[in-house]
Amino acid sequence: MEKDTKKQVPLRISSKLYSQLSSWAEDDFRSINGQIEYLLTLCVKQRKKDGKYVSEEIDEEMEINLEESDL
Repeated sequence: MEKDTKKQVPLRISSKLYSQLSSWAEDDFRSINGQIEYLLTLCVKQRKKDGKYVSEEIDEEMEINLEESDL
């Protein structure tokens, strides 16, 4: 049986998005890394369930409006 090894990948995200993810992770009692892995896992499961990508414009730049009031 092959051991499930984790891969390291560099990730660059905006400081606003990082802040949002960090706050969310704290609410869910996860590390920021654990939260990102959890969210990616959900997306992959959803894709497998639907047989579709999350978005038709997956490679297009998306606009994220994270206001201080959203925190």
